[in-house]
Amino acid sequence: MKSALHNKTLRGMLCALLGGILWGFSGTVGQYLFTYKAIDSQWLSSVRMLSAGVLLIAFAAIQNPSALKAVWRVPKDVARLAVFAILGLMTCQYTYLTAIAHANSATATALQYLGLALILLVSCVRLRRLPTYKENIALVLAIIGIFLLATHGSLHQLVLSPQALFWGLAAAVALMLYTLLPGDLVVRYGSIPMTGFAMLIGGSVLAVLTQVWTYSVQLDGGALLGIAAIVLLGTAGSFTLYLQGVSDIGAVRASLLACIEPVSAALTMTLWLKTPIAPLDWLGFGLILLMAVLLTWPKRQKAAMATPESKKDRA
Repeated sequence: MKSALHNKTLRGMLCALLGGILWGFSGTVGQYLFTYKAIDSQWLSSVRMLSAGVLLIAFAAIQNPSALKAVWRVPKDVARLAVFAILGLMTCQYTYLTAIAHANSATATALQYLGLALILLVSCVRLRRLPTYKENIALVLAIIGIFLLATHGSLHQLVLSPQALFWGLAAAVALMLYTLLPGDLVVRYGSIPMTGFAMLIGGSVLAVLTQVWTYSVQLDGGALLGIAAIVLLGTAGSFTLYLQGVSDIGAVRASLLACIEPVSAALTMTLWLKTPIAPLDWLGFGLILLMAVLLTWPKRQKAAMATPESKKDRA
């Protein structure tokens, strides 16, 4: 019994960690496609969501076909799903990939993680409380981290382009919306069906808004391999692994381990694409990563053993 529990814990830790690594890796693949294959972020966002949506719905149909019908019987929940799909998931995917196109995968991932600080602030307003001492430290780390990434410590210049800074901060806002908008939909109907449907809805809406069929895209072997990696590994695969981690070790510890994502993005970007990262950028990444760890660290030891649905399901 003890050995089985140990194996389950080890499996959960490895799955959550690998899910975070794959998320970071997929951001670097996106940078590769933007830089070397001239693929547009709007086109890639649409294709990624539609393809991943089909895969996740197919997976849910194999697991539990009845779960796919439940949400469509409640008009109020259908409306909430649509809002989540468009304002939450679609904006999260699009702003993140566009931030990568204007900056790089490591910087975009770090800026997106500022969404955790925004979630904290919204929660404090909702509960009418002030941040705790630990939360205040996390907020200060976030402010210093973004200052270093944007200016390298200078008050007189930006080292990030205004577009990169805008889309990176927009990605942080989108992550907040993505986390808060679904409410209890994920708990009641399941993570995979809700994310699958949201992917299909969001991808369809973005495709229509941007008229993605009018884009001229040259798909050689490298481009097709990159798109497949983003869809299979960075979306469907990472999402499934992360949820397995949540099931095995709980949402708190799984979220904590998934904080490896910015590190994964930075390392794969430097080792594979040879993109240079300045020392002050590394410091900024580290401070934002430390902020994420502080905000996801369990308040009590027993909290780490809980297994609720994750508040930060990613796709």
